[in-house]
Amino acid sequence: MSGCIFCEIVDGRAPCEKVYEDDLSLAFMDIFPVAPGHTLVIPKRHAKDIFEIDAASLAAVSRTSQQLAHCIRKALAPDGVMVMQLNGAAAGQTVFHYHTHLIPRAEGSSLALQPRVPGQPGELSALAGRIRLGLE
Repeated sequence: MSGCIFCEIVDGRAPCEKVYEDDLSLAFMDIFPVAPGHTLVIPKRHAKDIFEIDAASLAAVSRTSQQLAHCIRKALAPDGVMVMQLNGAAAGQTVFHYHTHLIPRAEGSSLALQPRVPGQPGELSALAGRIRLGLE
C-alpha cells in the first residue's frame, strides 16, 4: 500500500533490522524500542488492523510471534515477554499495518509504552543477531 512504511519495508524500499522472514510474515527490530529486544512481527500482505487481516496472514503472524517469543526468552532471559497488538488510533496504533509487538519485560518495569526513543543501530543489530540465534 502506498505510503505505508511497513509495506515499504516488505518491498525492500525502507531499511529494517530483520530478525526473521517467511512467505507470509516478516519480523524486525522496532526502531523506537520500549525495551531492548522489542521486535515487530507483520504480515507481508497489507491489512490495516485485525478487522482487515486475512486468516492465513493472521495465522502466520501468530506462528512467527510464538517462535520469536521463545527466541527472545532464550537470548535475552527477560522475566516476561509482552505480546501486544493494537487496533485503531484510540487503542494506540500508530502504524496502520497490522503488527504484533514482542516486548521483553523485567520484573517491576513500567508497562508504559510512551515516550519511546530511537534505538541505536548497532545495538538493534546486536540484539537482532542474538534473537536470530534461537532460530538455528
